[in-house]
Amino acid sequence: MTTVAVAPDTGVGVGALLREWRDRRRISQLELALRADSSARHISFIETGRSRPSQEMVLRLADHLDVPVRERNALLIAAGYAPHYPERPLDDPALDGLREGLERLLKGYEPFPALVVDGTYRVLAANSGIAMLMEGIADHLRTPPLNAMRITLHPQGLAPRILNFREWRGHLLHQMERQLALMRSTPLRALYDEVSAYPMPEGGTAQIEMSTGEGTGLPFALPMVIEHAGRTLSFTSTIATFNTPMDVTVSELALETFLPADPETAAALRQGFTP
Repeated sequence: MTTVAVAPDTGVGVGALLREWRDRRRISQLELALRADSSARHISFIETGRSRPSQEMVLRLADHLDVPVRERNALLIAAGYAPHYPERPLDDPALDGLREGLERLLKGYEPFPALVVDGTYRVLAANSGIAMLMEGIADHLRTPPLNAMRITLHPQGLAPRILNFREWRGHLLHQMERQLALMRSTPLRALYDEVSAYPMPEGGTAQIEMSTGEGTGLPFALPMVIEHAGRTLSFTSTIATFNTPMDVTVSELALETFLPADPETAAALRQGFTP
């Protein structure tokens, strides 16, 4: 069954919300008007509440402001319209094809780690490579719903085994900061505040740091260097999202894969860590 995503009514008018998004994108009223085939006067009237935009205009402005799908529904509600985009759970029969495709991708990527997360890094699916890396972390971090940021940054999670933890932590927090700069998300803000306050793991100050000097063999991208089963593994991560999503759930899905950053890591994973 298809459900329509009902965004919270913030009590703020659509004009104020559109102005907030325009300010976030650092676009002038004139530039937005040109992009949306409108006029700066009309954009000004919408933002000040002197004019009520049509549903089509709300969606057009949201598109040119690159507003996240969930927030587009919030704009429509603020303008007095019904939400436009559905929000179906990943196990909805309508998403069977998507779910099966993701599962094939995860399975096909083995033995290398890969997982699917939502907009707050809740783990929705993962392959055996991820399960291997999670061996030995605290039980409370393995209790559903699993969260990739908590698992990685918590002192009882992967953090003590990540040999370049300071750099990898900085990368992940900066990633979350970029997301928060582009979208409004109370749950994501709460997660950021939580994980950024985690103490450094014991021994973390003695971990390795990646060199930035020339001729030092600097990797092509910042790796996550992690100790596992007596071996040092090195991964670079890639993140894939869906193009032009028409569902709130789908718009917030991300497939993250961990590519071996050196031949030794690839060989170790293919060998299955046989002692």
